[in-house]
Amino acid sequence: MRVVYLHGFASSPASTKAQYFQRRFAEHGIRCDVLRLDCGDFRSLTITGQLQVIDQAVRGEAVTLLGSSLGGYLAALYAVRHKNVQRMVLLAPALQFPTRWRNRFSAAEFDEWRKTGARLFYHYGDKADRPLGFQFVEDALQYENEPDFEQPALILHGSRDDVVPVEVSEQFAAAHPNVELKIVPSGHEMTDVLDLLWSEAARFLFFQIR
Repeated sequence: MRVVYLHGFASSPASTKAQYFQRRFAEHGIRCDVLRLDCGDFRSLTITGQLQVIDQAVRGEAVTLLGSSLGGYLAALYAVRHKNVQRMVLLAPALQFPTRWRNRFSAAEFDEWRKTGARLFYHYGDKADRPLGFQFVEDALQYENEPDFEQPALILHGSRDDVVPVEVSEQFAAAHPNVELKIVPSGHEMTDVLDLLWSEAARFLFFQIR
């Protein structure tokens, strides 16, 4: 089994969850590639560009995708378009991302972002504010809110998530029999329940490949 880890928005391969899962998979002799989805150019980031990064890393091979937040949404998008994705573990996936992202800002804020060309966001990997171009907003609108993938997937979502409400995953799982949902006692980051995330992911993945 080969695993590809997809980090969240404004994050990096150095994230706590990425490093944790890479280490745990290595303990079982399983390769886990952690991608840098912005390729070091956060300003030019788009959904399309991140999907291309995933495609270049996967190279058509059979893979398991492990995605966190926006990375979970990207995993779902990629799985719909690539049947070589065998299964997924999605950590608080940012489903409904295009709509939810648009609702995050006021019309005035979008106008200012469009006029200036970029808006500052805190980049967790760089630990500093970084500009993001307005192309990120425009590009996201071409993608579906809820990718209708057919592969088996496990969603792990925090009951106290204030970024992506757990109800988003509950509704999605209820409409997709191929999706198993486990709600854990945590917030969006879920770094306080890493061992629980691992035990659930390992149970799901190792059962799936038997």
